[in-house]
Amino acid sequence: MRASVAGWKMNLGALLNGLLVSVVAALLWKYSKLSEHAAQLEEELHMTQQSQEVSQARIDYHVALQSLQEHGTRMVCSGKMHTDRVCRFDYLCYSSEAEEFMFFHSNSSFMLPNLGSRRFQPALLDLSSVEDHNTQYFNFLELPAAALKFMPKPVFVPDVTLILNRFNPDNLMHVFHDDLLPAFYTMKQYSDLDDEARLVFMEGWGEGPYLDLYRLLSTKQPLLKEQLKNFGKLMCFTKSYVGLSKMTTWYQYGFVQPQGPKANILVSGNEIRQFAKALMERMNITLLEEAGRYGGSSEQEKEREKKEDYIVVFSRSTTRLILNEAELVMALAQEFQMRVVTVSLEDQSFSSIIQMISGAFMLVSMHGAQLISSLFLPRGAAVVELFPFAVNPEQYTPYKTLASLPGMDLHYVSWRNTKEANTVTHPNRPWEQGGIVHLEKEEQERILASKDVPRHLCCRNPEWLFRIYQDTLVDIPSFLSVLKDAMKTRPNSKKAKTASTVHPGRVREARCQTSVQTSSEAKLSVSWQIPWNLKFLKVREVKYEVWIQEQGENTYMPHILLQQNYTFSENIKPFTTYLVWVRCIFNKNLLGPFADVLTCRT
Repeated sequence: MRASVAGWKMNLGALLNGLLVSVVAALLWKYSKLSEHAAQLEEELHMTQQSQEVSQARIDYHVALQSLQEHGTRMVCSGKMHTDRVCRFDYLCYSSEAEEFMFFHSNSSFMLPNLGSRRFQPALLDLSSVEDHNTQYFNFLELPAAALKFMPKPVFVPDVTLILNRFNPDNLMHVFHDDLLPAFYTMKQYSDLDDEARLVFMEGWGEGPYLDLYRLLSTKQPLLKEQLKNFGKLMCFTKSYVGLSKMTTWYQYGFVQPQGPKANILVSGNEIRQFAKALMERMNITLLEEAGRYGGSSEQEKEREKKEDYIVVFSRSTTRLILNEAELVMALAQEFQMRVVTVSLEDQSFSSIIQMISGAFMLVSMHGAQLISSLFLPRGAAVVELFPFAVNPEQYTPYKTLASLPGMDLHYVSWRNTKEANTVTHPNRPWEQGGIVHLEKEEQERILASKDVPRHLCCRNPEWLFRIYQDTLVDIPSFLSVLKDAMKTRPNSKKAKTASTVHPGRVREARCQTSVQTSSEAKLSVSWQIPWNLKFLKVREVKYEVWIQEQGENTYMPHILLQQNYTFSENIKPFTTYLVWVRCIFNKNLLGPFADVLTCRT
């Protein structure tokens, strides 16, 4: 009995010890889990704080990380080729260590278009609006989402971002033509790329002198590639657009063929003026009323407006100087009886210069990037571009092309120095400012003897650089002669309403009738009703284009008509089937679509 009691006590003691060990183990396990959870929460809090250093937007770090791990990266692109492609990504990531973008694959990832190896022929897309330039290509590395377990914890950017390359942020022409204008209309293309979106510049340049102009596109501070390293080794953009639309560019810089206007210009002056207006509003520049700016029905009104008109001359302080600038200013003031104002990018704020240009009668400048500011000129104003000795104006036309776009309504004039004695060269300068002393003696002598820079490719042609960086003594009589002749052909600058750019619709109720006169003679009558939208438009001139093609033939007979019906007899054969197309043409050759083809049997 005693042995039984002793055994029972021993069993009870062992049970209690076992329970105690279990409780202690459970508490230790729970403590370990709580510590682990606390560490995880602390880490997530730290990463959330890092994310919010990038953006003030709130982010649930745990939800974002879980979404990346479970769903991976998603991509949908528009555009058939890398040259016209813009892609939208969810959770596109960037490694600042590898300096590579990364696409994480999971069972929920998708990639449209799924190009396979064609993604590298030569790239997925261009990060810049400059077409097919090999330093602007974009691609990404691919990894399984499971690899995130072995990588640094990501910092998330909750803002909608536009990821792009600036092409040359030190040059004002490139800033506007290649970056600002394309970015502005890329942002218009996608509704969530609004003024709360953030721009991310991946080309690797520093801020540059014109960063404030880029800031006009968004209320968020843009991010530079170098700054991404400060936020973590792995950054993930929750929603991003990559690439720029090329629809607004009008000039190519000569990488493949000598520089000149693009072969297929898709932008008009109307879109450029909308962009200029938006930027001026964001710079708090008061827009001058354009209506009636240059016209007037009475002599008193004309005299009042003449006093208000003024000419702006761009002054340069380091290169491409106008050596007799004061004389040029005086000559312009006397010739046009107007106030002449000089402006300088070196000495004045850009907004104050644009304020002045936005109301100018004329803008005069040596060839250079500052002339891109002509897009802020009022309708009817003149752009006068001066070229140094041996530089042919017909070979360098970015600003002539801009002024000539339909809807810009600017009058372009060029003057070229033809007197070698009126030029000052700088052969001893560094090569990038036109110096040639680094060249072989024979090449130096050839350049010095040349009277005309031959057409060339971009971007380091020494003869072009030598000549474009010359200083010029402007021959006042020849300059005024060119200017006066050009102003004679200047369009009437009275501020009538802008010409309509509305295209006509299809002609309606197109019909054809035929008749056979003899065995060798027939007639074909075609009639139609006006396009439906014509009755709502004030159009000065309406014409109609009719194409007639004998079935089975490759050629057609085009006709331009003023009336809505016409009978054709010339070259119309009996017992023959003709195909007939009809469309409307408004003033300034605004073409409408063809109506459905008519099949007419004589």
